[in-house]
Amino acid sequence: MQAENLARKSLAIVLHDVAPATWPRYRSFVAEVDRLGEIPLTLLVVPNYHRQGLLTSQSAFCAEMDSRRQRGDELVLHGYAHQDELPLLWSPVDYCRRRIFTHEGEFYPLTAAMAHRRLQAGIELFRRLGWPLTGFVAPAWLLGAGSRAALAATPLRYTSDPGNLYRLPTFTRIPAPTLVWSAGSRWRRGASWCWNEARRRRHQAAPLLRLGLHPVDMEHRFSRHYWLATLEKLLASRQPVTKAAWLEAHR
Repeated sequence: MQAENLARKSLAIVLHDVAPATWPRYRSFVAEVDRLGEIPLTLLVVPNYHRQGLLTSQSAFCAEMDSRRQRGDELVLHGYAHQDELPLLWSPVDYCRRRIFTHEGEFYPLTAAMAHRRLQAGIELFRRLGWPLTGFVAPAWLLGAGSRAALAATPLRYTSDPGNLYRLPTFTRIPAPTLVWSAGSRWRRGASWCWNEARRRRHQAAPLLRLGLHPVDMEHRFSRHYWLATLEKLLASRQPVTKAAWLEAHR
């Protein structure tokens, strides 16, 4: 029965907002995960994080990403600047989504032409570095209509939101629930623990469960300990995979 569970159920560990500025916060956590065994990670890489400069100018970071890729990790295009730079439309929905929920929903307000340019720039950057690329994840999981149309016209094969993976270009939905923290304050961390434990129990039979980690999670012992403890617990019944590998195996 255990062997059947391992064959049937999978686990994807996804690190968001990976960039030269954020990777130092992840580094020791990743080392702890490596000590648990051969666990491939899905790394969501931002080409020009908060307009601080293209990651190609950081040779040490690129070398680490190459090393992670050779180890079995997947590198995914995660927006371009990870920053919502356009003016608000001043509608209540627009304000809530782009200022209260997040300031980083880069691909939510873009037109198709704008999104196309950023997607192509990211794809070309990965190509120059020799990094295979099959997936794109919008910052804050916010993908507007223009960006959706532009994404469907690329050679990329999947995208995702908190509850699903989507095969491109048709956006065919595949349920894949995510555990994710809001770790910016003490009360949010407490609420996140309760919410994630309930969600973990609810989705214990899901074929693929994702752990969505962010750099801020690494700054708090409580959230960092939760991720490591939960990972060890889930590894007893789930096989760790990258998102691309899981999709390839479940055509």
